[in-house]
Amino acid sequence: MKLPTEILDPYAATPDEAAREAVKATRFSPGTGWRVLRTFALIVLALGLGYFFVSREKTSTEARLADATRQDAAEAPTVDAVTVGLSSASQSLALPGETAAWDEATIYARVNGYVAKWFVDIGDVVKAGRTLATIDTPELDAELVAAKAKLNASVAQVAVKQAQADFARTTAERWLESPKGAVSEQEREDKKAGSAEAAAELSAARAQVALDQANVDRLTALTQFKTVQAPFDGTIVQRQIDTGNLVTAGSTASTSPLYRVVQDDPMRVFVNAPQSAADQLMEPAVMAAISFGGQSDKRFEGRVTRTAKAIDPRSRTLRVEIDVPNPNHALVPGMYVQVNFKLEGAARIQVPAAALLFRSGGPQVAVIDDKGAVVFRSVTIASDDGVLVSIGSGLAAGDKVALNLSSQIAPGEIVKLNTVDNGDTKSASSAQ
Repeated sequence: MKLPTEILDPYAATPDEAAREAVKATRFSPGTGWRVLRTFALIVLALGLGYFFVSREKTSTEARLADATRQDAAEAPTVDAVTVGLSSASQSLALPGETAAWDEATIYARVNGYVAKWFVDIGDVVKAGRTLATIDTPELDAELVAAKAKLNASVAQVAVKQAQADFARTTAERWLESPKGAVSEQEREDKKAGSAEAAAELSAARAQVALDQANVDRLTALTQFKTVQAPFDGTIVQRQIDTGNLVTAGSTASTSPLYRVVQDDPMRVFVNAPQSAADQLMEPAVMAAISFGGQSDKRFEGRVTRTAKAIDPRSRTLRVEIDVPNPNHALVPGMYVQVNFKLEGAARIQVPAAALLFRSGGPQVAVIDDKGAVVFRSVTIASDDGVLVSIGSGLAAGDKVALNLSSQIAPGEIVKLNTVDNGDTKSASSAQ
């Protein structure tokens, strides 16, 4: 049987008491609204103060930035400048060059045959007359044997013709010495003609011997080319044969070379010099230092031995040739080298390459006058070594020229100078 609630839980509240407790819990204590309003007011005040200070700082920063911008705009731009000076009478001119062999020969076969053996390979240093390869020539050998046999037959034929000529001559002499009336005149003339014919046949036989001997000599001379020899002291730079290869005599487009030999001591160095330096390089015995591969410690000394004596109209350059001793074979044909010429001449105005401005009207420099204003001057270039440029006209010693001038600087604009020492001109040029 289900018991009443009052009996099961005597401590439980009655329904009326529970309702009164719920109402009591929903009531605010006195002063709660005032506290909420005060908290909200404080939050609004803090936000307002924060916005005020942030806005003030932003306005102050913008004002300072505007002042700095106006001040920078009003201040003259700073440019690097160098004072122009004269170069020394002795100048260095660096140009690229190319090495070439003193002598170079491409060796072809002079006889038809097969490669029997080769004895040298690429990189081998050979002396003149050294055997490079041997060629088997069965056809040539057979032709020589046949020519010698034909020569022997011709020699025997000469002996036969000699006997016939002697007999014809003696017969004609007897008929001529016989008394008149013993033989007829016609028979005498016939024997005389027979003697002359025999002599002619003897001469023809001797000529045939000479012809056959010449053929034997020709074939004998060709057999000497069965041995391929070096034409001069040099280095083997190319080999295009192997044992058993068929080779054909001649140097046509359809025949392949056997070897390529170069003589590399001394070496030739070819340089295309600019027209501006042509007059100085055509002077006798101009010294030159050759280096390669970025290794400045490996330098070779030489001198200009010959020039083309003419300017190439397409490149406006002078072909210069330098002879360089090469006993250790350190230089090889076809190398790219750097050639430094030591030129003697009058002192010239020199400026760093960074000072040049190339415009439609030609090369110019920006000169800073006594008032600090920029003045553009047209100049002519006498020589250029990549770092320093010799000026032919347009500048005078003591002028101040700007380096790496901005394209935004207009003529007549006042600038502030940052003087660069003359010793720093190379670094200024490299910064261009």
